[in-house]
Amino acid sequence: MKTVKMKFIYYLLAAIVIISCDMTSKKSNTPPNIIIIFTDDQGYGDLSSYGSKTINTPNIDNLGAGGAIFSDFLTASSVCSPSRAALLTGAYPTRAGVVNVLWPEGGGNWGNTNAPAAGLHPNEITIAEVLKDAGYATAMTGKWHLGDNPNFLPTRQGFGVYFGIPFSNDMNRTKLPLLIDEEISEINPDQALLTERYTDFAIDFIEKNPDDQPFFLYLAHTMPHIPIYASEKFKGTSKGSVYGDVIEEIDYNVGRLVQTLKAKGQFENTIIVYTSDNGPWLNFGNHAGTSGELRGGKFDVFEGGYRVPCVISWPNGIAPKTHIDQLVSTIDLLPTICAATGAKLPENKIDGVNVLDLLQNKPMPELEDRPFYYHKGDKLFGIRQGPWKYLAPSTFNAIHQPGEDGKSGVSTWEENHPEALYHLDTDLRELDNRLEDFPEKVTMLKDQMARFQQEQDTEGRPLGTLDNINK
Repeated sequence: MKTVKMKFIYYLLAAIVIISCDMTSKKSNTPPNIIIIFTDDQGYGDLSSYGSKTINTPNIDNLGAGGAIFSDFLTASSVCSPSRAALLTGAYPTRAGVVNVLWPEGGGNWGNTNAPAAGLHPNEITIAEVLKDAGYATAMTGKWHLGDNPNFLPTRQGFGVYFGIPFSNDMNRTKLPLLIDEEISEINPDQALLTERYTDFAIDFIEKNPDDQPFFLYLAHTMPHIPIYASEKFKGTSKGSVYGDVIEEIDYNVGRLVQTLKAKGQFENTIIVYTSDNGPWLNFGNHAGTSGELRGGKFDVFEGGYRVPCVISWPNGIAPKTHIDQLVSTIDLLPTICAATGAKLPENKIDGVNVLDLLQNKPMPELEDRPFYYHKGDKLFGIRQGPWKYLAPSTFNAIHQPGEDGKSGVSTWEENHPEALYHLDTDLRELDNRLEDFPEKVTMLKDQMARFQQEQDTEGRPLGTLDNINK
């Protein structure tokens, strides 16, 4: 009898071990969920973890503290449509065909009231499409700004559902549409409620998604692009004026997302990326953010236009307090996400690199000398390699008097920024031109930029138009 009991206990323990191992195996083999939170015109200095003394962002800071925080993270453009195309395709804007800000169809383009329908070409392959093919549920909420004609909306680029506005909130102000999928649900929604409503939509998507299906959520906040709005709950609550109120409201709603994930037991296996589309729109003074210690902002090829805050959380894959000071860009997100999820890379040529090893504290010496390119329109105006940055002569946005309370200040497009070479490790402000001190370095960087410009001119893919999308 005793022997029978011992055998029973032995088999019971063995079964428990087998079940436990099987559960562990399933957990480790479950692809991670993906959330990308993309703010609009938020500067490098606009998180408390990035040095802000007037804006408190504990929820975003906690994501970075529990995962990775980047000190040298660059978007691929200093204006919004190109930066969004690059994020989603893993390709420089000059390759993906979206090199300028897109305006609403017929909504005006700096005086042209007959702007044609254009957008990200449907032949471009997005993060949503590669993940959808890998079995992911996909959703987007927020600002799209890659074409407002139905042929170019998120639902045509791999997103199963969409809720948001199709372009910037300062465009077509008299008839700003709020869409559900491809249909207008409201005109001129209360913008003070958009941050909360986008998050409500995101939470509803996460809660309704089956536990056994991974998901990809792209949450592209309208804020803090001007005109900025905070809800009544957050007005006047920060030390950073209404701009600080807006960022702190975004931070609060990041916390809501995290709590939703934790309640579903999915936080540990979710990759959350928080970053911005480009630097701050400095013309707007107290309604704009700050580039921190960087020079310039939106529209510029200086670091303040391209370098943005970024934190990435993934408890199952990234150790806490990981600090990354190597150059990483939004174009790297697509190949890195593919590596983390097992999704296939798109057939279209991309420019980003898989930095998963870097996130997991493995050395990637090949990143030390990777070139990174800065553009305005279809032309390259800068290149970085390691700490060295070469800039061709170009215009830049000189702020003479910042605006107040939502009004644009006085600025001019300066024509006289000379050819320059900066060493960012010793001159982050880009003020000490070393062009004459290192002529060989200048020649090497100029030649590399010229070769890449030729490649982009030859291989660059077209902007989508109604005339070419079916070709």
